[in-house]
Amino acid sequence: MENKGYGAHVLALPYPSQGHINPMLHFSKRLAAKGLRATFVTTHFIYKTFQPEPSDSVQFDTISDGCDEGGFYQSESIHDYLTRFEDNGSKTLANLIMKYKELGHPIDCLVYDAFLPWALDVAKQFGLVAVAFFTQACAVNFIYYYTHHGLLKLPVSSTPVSIPGMPLLELQDMPSFIYDNGSYPAYFEMVLKQFSNTDKADWIVVNTFYKLEAEVVDAMSKICPLLTIGPTVPSKYLDNRVKNDNRYGLNLFTLESSINIINWLDTKPAGSVVFVSFGSMANLSNKQMEELALGFKGSNYYFLWVVRASEEAKLPKTFVEDIGEKGMVVNWCPQMEVLSHKAIGCFFTHCGWNSTVEALSLGMPMVGMPQWTDQTTDAKFVQDVWKVGIRVKVDENGIVGREEIEFCIREVMEGERGKEMKENAIKWKGLALEAISEGGTSDKNIDEIVSKLIH
Repeated sequence: MENKGYGAHVLALPYPSQGHINPMLHFSKRLAAKGLRATFVTTHFIYKTFQPEPSDSVQFDTISDGCDEGGFYQSESIHDYLTRFEDNGSKTLANLIMKYKELGHPIDCLVYDAFLPWALDVAKQFGLVAVAFFTQACAVNFIYYYTHHGLLKLPVSSTPVSIPGMPLLELQDMPSFIYDNGSYPAYFEMVLKQFSNTDKADWIVVNTFYKLEAEVVDAMSKICPLLTIGPTVPSKYLDNRVKNDNRYGLNLFTLESSINIINWLDTKPAGSVVFVSFGSMANLSNKQMEELALGFKGSNYYFLWVVRASEEAKLPKTFVEDIGEKGMVVNWCPQMEVLSHKAIGCFFTHCGWNSTVEALSLGMPMVGMPQWTDQTTDAKFVQDVWKVGIRVKVDENGIVGREEIEFCIREVMEGERGKEMKENAIKWKGLALEAISEGGTSDKNIDEIVSKLIH
């Protein structure tokens, strides 16, 4: 066998959105730290437009999603984009695999986002080891597995829903594609198709850690073997065993200078600031933005609020001028750096899975205001299973009112219940660190993959 100077060559292919890029890029860095060569694949458009930070452990390459000039927004619909990506992605992924063979650095393994099952077919065409990477919580994956295999019939006719390893679920605790049956049909088809060919994958890995979802992992493993490999957050904030791993390294949004943000936080007392972010895809109504603004202002706590440039016009006029030193509004920020700052006392979040795992990994209690897809299920677990936060109540018009926002912030920031949430959050932080540290459940699972690839 030729001496390649590395154990095996892994190609990592995420679905091209921020919430899918981050965990897979970090997983690639973990694999590289264990002696593998890692090449991270993104689309021509994302690479050209957002220029990944150079990494000393992971190299970057590109394939086409059929929208090389404008990315997702070049397509006519969600269905059109997914169709283009499959058609063009399959061909250009095959070309990439052949390119590395000709260069003398053949690919041994494809780690692919489970949203892209066609990538598994390409891997098998070339005889590669294939690892299906599930970005979302194991509980959410298991609900989709149940639905895909007809074990959960839609529309849901009676509640609560009972799925092994989970608490009883009301309709509003299910992913939005299920409780709002018929919404976003192209995305719903995509999340179910994750399981269309996973029986051909060599491993299924899930972006969670065992003790966080032990009962769900045990139940799902009986019918769908899987390995937990999370939390996939920069190593600096957990075990610090991956060199120079202090941030993810590929942002699809322009980061504001963190200096101003950190300087502002440095002037605030410990645990006195509410950090607010609804992720990279949320699209709130003008009315909801107004209620949030008035709720944060009325809570009398300091707040740092991430409002994407596309959402800024929805803020009440003069709001930013009126809040003075009480609040700071920014377009985007380095979330881990902010969440780990001693001034932050609470995370007001949409409960996207990456944000939820980051908060758990840093021992940060939450107010959950889920919007769609998996976030509603994550919020259920945040409040009722991990007991690290509270979920807002929505009124009959689908709006979370200012009084509810103030009440939830105070519940987390003050009093006995808030203290209990903080203690639980610190407990989960310890268990997250244990999982990814040497000999932890996730570390051993990653070692299993690495050792099989090397031998």
